[in-house]
Amino acid sequence: MNISDTRIPAVKLIEPRVFEDDRGYFYEAFRESVFEEAGMDVHFLQDNVSKSYQNTIRGLHYQIQNPQAKLVQCLKGTILDVAVDLRKNSPSFGNYVAFKLSDDTKRMLFIPEGFAHGFSVLSDEAIISYKCSDYYNPDGERGVRWDDPDIRINWDVERPILSEKDRKLPLLSSITEEDLF
Repeated sequence: MNISDTRIPAVKLIEPRVFEDDRGYFYEAFRESVFEEAGMDVHFLQDNVSKSYQNTIRGLHYQIQNPQAKLVQCLKGTILDVAVDLRKNSPSFGNYVAFKLSDDTKRMLFIPEGFAHGFSVLSDEAIISYKCSDYYNPDGERGVRWDDPDIRINWDVERPILSEKDRKLPLLSSITEEDLF
């Protein structure tokens, strides 16, 4: 497993070692000891799976109560996975990283606590699996609007499909100090 820093070093790009033959393939998606050796001391408590269709944007979501680190992988299709730094004392506050994840590359993105997360679907459909370090807490759920002009994410989607809830998320500039990390 190859674990690389991104331009926001707390976010890691993970490329598993894939073993392929006539039967298909096998790869190890997570091993706690490897993550610990790379400085990522995280214990995952919940696994989530979502299916979305082309041009869908989900996010940008985070939890201020019960913050979650995430390990995201795309099991089918291709997505653009995005992490936005919401750690108010971070030199990269308000900046983001984005990587294409797909069933072809099997790359994964590790997003620590303190980041908002979202993705857009670039293929006809995509199935996403992500591990979370804490349980979902609807009372602590927060978000940042997908099209925030200060963040300027290029989602690589022409006509985005969004939930009504995601359309109404606030801009980063209007989020209170209490709702940041």
